[in-house]
Amino acid sequence: MSQAESEAAFLARYDPADYARPAVAVDLVLLGLSGGRPTLLLLKRDRHPHAGRHALPGGFVGIDEALDDAAARVLREKAGGARAHLEQLYTFGAVERDPRMRIITVAYLALLTEAAFAEARARAPALIPGAVAASPAAEGSVTVHAADGAALPLAFDHAEIVALAIRRLRGKLDYSEVGFALLPELFTLRQLQDVHEAILGTGLNKPAFRRRMLDRGWLDPTGRFETGTSYRPAELYRLRQTSSQTPSQTSWQTPAQGD
Repeated sequence: MSQAESEAAFLARYDPADYARPAVAVDLVLLGLSGGRPTLLLLKRDRHPHAGRHALPGGFVGIDEALDDAAARVLREKAGGARAHLEQLYTFGAVERDPRMRIITVAYLALLTEAAFAEARARAPALIPGAVAASPAAEGSVTVHAADGAALPLAFDHAEIVALAIRRLRGKLDYSEVGFALLPELFTLRQLQDVHEAILGTGLNKPAFRRRMLDRGWLDPTGRFETGTSYRPAELYRLRQTSSQTPSQTSWQTPAQGD
């Protein structure tokens, strides 16, 4: 390259075809809680490769499309635009991960409240729930089961993606507010503990858990109580809003008008 050559001249003669370009996709780990267990929403593949297996909802990234925009589009198109907390998880780029061609995928956590989980199933009937069974061990593998207990084999490297998603959630529960993405705006301490136990795959000491949560200063008591219970109603809490929280449209995706 000549030192005298301008950047404009360099770009004018640059040919992208000089380099092979892999395709880029996004895959969503659509995860909520059902029956006290982490549960995915999956799609059954009706074409090769891996026809008959279940897969995470995903799609290719357009040439002029940002990654977060692609993830939001897949959420609209394949999950009916259900409201979800979207968080980039990891990039998976093993050379042989897809037999069609070189495809790199950027996986996203898409966490759903109970209401959003039901909304996604109603809006996108093709979505199939799969309960995640994960060992409490930090590096344990995961299996996914249908409602009748039958194993759901996952396509591509999606079992690896799901395993990493569970590990990431477990690792972040104790220092971040990510677990609240699985809860409604108002919740009881019992519901908060249920979320932690479901993700961690183990029971927790009730008094110690509640004391730890309250001592962190994350919770605001509302003075309101749950209704419609056959036992003594519990107080409702909400996540305290702090100056460090910066919600953005890319974090909380809602259906656009007309979707």
